[in-house]
Amino acid sequence: MGETVIPLADLRYAAPVPAIPADLTAPNGLLADRLGRPLRDLRISVTDRCNFRCSYCMPKDVFDRDYVFLPQTSLLSFEEIARLARIFVAHGVQKIRLTGGEPLLRKGLEGLVEMLSELRTPDGAPLDLTLTTNGSVLARKAKALSAAGLKRVTVSLDALDDVVFRRMNDVDFPVADVLDGIAAAQSAGLGPIKVNMVVKRGTNDHEIVAMARHFRHSGIVLRFIEYMDVGGSNGWRMDEVLPSARVLDLLRAQWPMQALDASMTGETAERWRYADGAGEIGLISSVTQAFCRDCNRARLSTEGKLFMCLFATAGHDLRTLLRQGRSDAEISAALGQVWAGRDDRYSELRAAQPADRGAGQRRVEMHYIGG
Repeated sequence: MGETVIPLADLRYAAPVPAIPADLTAPNGLLADRLGRPLRDLRISVTDRCNFRCSYCMPKDVFDRDYVFLPQTSLLSFEEIARLARIFVAHGVQKIRLTGGEPLLRKGLEGLVEMLSELRTPDGAPLDLTLTTNGSVLARKAKALSAAGLKRVTVSLDALDDVVFRRMNDVDFPVADVLDGIAAAQSAGLGPIKVNMVVKRGTNDHEIVAMARHFRHSGIVLRFIEYMDVGGSNGWRMDEVLPSARVLDLLRAQWPMQALDASMTGETAERWRYADGAGEIGLISSVTQAFCRDCNRARLSTEGKLFMCLFATAGHDLRTLLRQGRSDAEISAALGQVWAGRDDRYSELRAAQPADRGAGQRRVEMHYIGG
């Protein structure tokens, strides 16, 4: 295995468990971090396993058949996840996204979806409950997920050309099966569907226009994501990043485009619509246009570590609090303390100091906490 990957059992993944405030009451309710950012979005990884080996996330030379994934006993149970989710919602979370790895590999996931779908915000509103998937088993799961209460899905798809797609997923998986999964999700009412395309210069950038043409008039929002330096195993290089501005230039050369306002505070994608009414696209530019100042997302790993940033170097251990028998009030106070101390803004700092990029720091891998 490559030396840059942090073993999942390595204690360097976890910051010390936050101290429990003595009065167990503060902070409480809605939260703001040191930069005034609220907590609104929780991303929950339900497994560290995936059946793809995409080079930008789980390259096969690192995540080979000898790689040791987390044992089942280390994973949060569905009941533990639901309990933590309820506490997060009380602190202002309005949206929960299930991620992985590939979340649909977690057995019985529909049961967790059903638990989470019953949660309500303090004003009685249902959660925006969604899931990100590679689409490989979505065709046979979509109907059950919808019946359990899932609202939407986002599907990762990096190319339409079958040769390019098989090369990028590196397990020879056909693009047709992912497209079937997207169609099944549409039929099951899991929408509006979003499709995420990670763009790597020299690898799949020639597929940008073809992807846009395919999803025009479909009701599906196609989003182009700049190739990011998440973790330490993907061999990230700046010269493989195609700036979103260049993606927009390629699209504008084909169709007139009009800018759209953000649909909500903290939205990661810059929205554009086709002037002829054929739909919209999104541009996620975390490398060239950092959006840290509005980031309202927390990430919960599959073994209960809480991360404040996609580029974090350490997490806070909530699983220990759960399994020590701590009360909801104690866990709530610990969460409030962690968020109140948050000042993460990695992408802004990287943009200001491109030569540094946190050299020597070992960041959490994407498959462990999702995107």
